[in-house]
Amino acid sequence: MVRKVGAGLQAAPAFVRPPPRLVDWSIFAIVCFEAVSGLVSFTVGSVAWWPLFWAHRIAGLTLIVLLGFKLARVRHRLTNSGQWVPSTVLSVVTLLSVVGVLATGISWVFGLDVRLSQWTLLSVHVGFGLVLVPLMLWHLTTRFRLPKRRDFDRRRTILQYTVLLVGGAVAYRGQEFANRFLNGPGADRRFTGSQPRDGAGNESFPITAWVADDPAPVELSDWTLTVRGAVESPLELEYRDLSADTERQALLDCTSGWYTVQQWRGLRVGDVLDAAGVDEEGQFVRFVSVTGYRWSLPIDEARDALLATHVGGERLSHGHGAPLRLVAPGRRGFQWVKWVERVDVRRRGDPAQWVVTLVSGFD
Repeated sequence: MVRKVGAGLQAAPAFVRPPPRLVDWSIFAIVCFEAVSGLVSFTVGSVAWWPLFWAHRIAGLTLIVLLGFKLARVRHRLTNSGQWVPSTVLSVVTLLSVVGVLATGISWVFGLDVRLSQWTLLSVHVGFGLVLVPLMLWHLTTRFRLPKRRDFDRRRTILQYTVLLVGGAVAYRGQEFANRFLNGPGADRRFTGSQPRDGAGNESFPITAWVADDPAPVELSDWTLTVRGAVESPLELEYRDLSADTERQALLDCTSGWYTVQQWRGLRVGDVLDAAGVDEEGQFVRFVSVTGYRWSLPIDEARDALLATHVGGERLSHGHGAPLRLVAPGRRGFQWVKWVERVDVRRRGDPAQWVVTLVSGFD
């Protein structure tokens, strides 16, 4: 396979193929961009961010062509075991990781929804990507060669990379058209890549937990909602005190690759904040779970969020965050904090929440 791909691209006209060093650094740059854009895409869910998702996919398809140019140049090292050196093994492992990233990403976009244990293909795609970045850095140290001036023919370089990126965009749009034309399983994906989960209520969408968050069911008799921080009158509310009379339809888009539109009912966060009386310096609202997990929203966004007690006309199940779950439209699912027991009004953000999300739930 490597020999065939390499021979085909090696036969491409010279003006189409960027210089070798430029190809190597372009691959590295795209892998870094894909890692950063992929991680950022996990934190945003509003339609305004669609260009980021498009750029991520177009860059991934462009990477396929650049990888082909790379294989065309080094195929003799991979197919001739007599030329293998220790760094060749690293190169092969890195290549397998790249292939894994591309194969799982493309398969997911076309709607293939197979699972490896509890992992969706999208989760496996992310896993390959996280492994690939350090492998690329390691690989780079074994064959570090900076581009030289002669590698850059300004007009030709601009033309080459314009063709590559436009080709990636055309291929992506072609895939989108094919999905819709064939009405395949990928036809109803969101712009985030997530696939729909239909129905209403607790049983209609999956139960997911972030890292180690897996608490025992919350005993309502022992539970209270605490509102504190930059407020005039801290509150302690028992479950029976909650006036869950606000309903809102909101879309939950989970980073594990699915989305659902549900009717949620609960308390408007703005009403809770008004009852406590927010200090003039209060700028952020932090929602804290019984597991220690937490996430913060700017106060204006938080006011319009919901602390849900019900979904689809049913009281929230434990797996979906009972007794209270944050509903934050436009945010990804991991930011919809489950099992909320505390609301903190803060004068500044909480950057440590990124660390806490990785250690919450561990005793």
